[in-house]
Amino acid sequence: MMADLSLTYVLVLFLGSALAIGICGTLMTGLADKLADRTGMGEAIAGAVILGAATSLSGTIVSVTAALDGRASLAFSNSVGGIAAQTAFLALADISFRRANLEHAAAEATNIVQGILLIFLLMLPLAALVTPEVTILAVHPVSFLIPLLYIAGLLVSRSVREEPMWKPVETSETRADTPDKEDEETAQKSTGRLFAEFAALMAVMGVAGWIISRAGAQFTDRLGLSASLVGALMTAVVTSLPELVTTLAAVRRGALQLAVGGIIGGNTFDTLFLTAADVSYREGSLYHAVTMQDYFWVITAGLMTTALLAGLVVRERHGPGGIGFDSLALLVLYAGAIGLQLLVGGF
Repeated sequence: MMADLSLTYVLVLFLGSALAIGICGTLMTGLADKLADRTGMGEAIAGAVILGAATSLSGTIVSVTAALDGRASLAFSNSVGGIAAQTAFLALADISFRRANLEHAAAEATNIVQGILLIFLLMLPLAALVTPEVTILAVHPVSFLIPLLYIAGLLVSRSVREEPMWKPVETSETRADTPDKEDEETAQKSTGRLFAEFAALMAVMGVAGWIISRAGAQFTDRLGLSASLVGALMTAVVTSLPELVTTLAAVRRGALQLAVGGIIGGNTFDTLFLTAADVSYREGSLYHAVTMQDYFWVITAGLMTTALLAGLVVRERHGPGGIGFDSLALLVLYAGAIGLQLLVGGF
């Protein structure tokens, strides 16, 4: 259907969907913060599970749709490219938070555990690449491991939150995760009503994600663009807009653990795209069908997550340019990766 439209209309649909994703992401932040307080799960866990999974829905649909169409590179790069883009968004959030380095103020052991889990999950596609192409019903065994380890990691994160074996040192800039007082309008809504509103926003984002996946395929075919570049730098960035919007909105609300947890949790959830895409890709192992350009973004995402973890552990109060050394590293790594891909990838 989209193939019959002019490129101008395809671009309009692409940008319109991006706008819808951005608006829904903004509304989701407030709901996630309220649900974190209502359910008692805390901002970091809510960011990782509720907000992270919901804002990743459009990206999931992009990867699955691309895989069903046999576009392995677009499906893969959309997932790992989104992880890199979303991690870079934390640097932008740090720039907007002038009181101190965001990673210092948002001290939370749960986020560190989630970051470690993310690096572990990012290593699994590389493990698949360097091992024989073995599949079960056209699905690589690594794709079965990813969701199992993801669930195990969430259980560990919950345990760390409930019974932490260490706690970060509190300073004058540390923002504690304490429930906010609900306004009168929110107090009148049941928890089920809040979840229903959240689900409705997710549905809109799902439709927008499907449109973006179709538009991305058209850009690849009509303009002769590299599928890896379209996935990592177009569809991944656009479907990651909710993470940018929700992170900046969470910082403005003072929900710093939600901001950091939403990014790390969303990134961890994004690794599940690979399982969904591999199951949807019926021509064999997804991990052996993609190119080294796609795996370049796995390495980039791993390096950026390592820099973020360093910032969460070191907890520098102030750094160069008023941001932490970790945020500076995130910006340099992401900008460098984009520049290198454009230089060698070729449009």
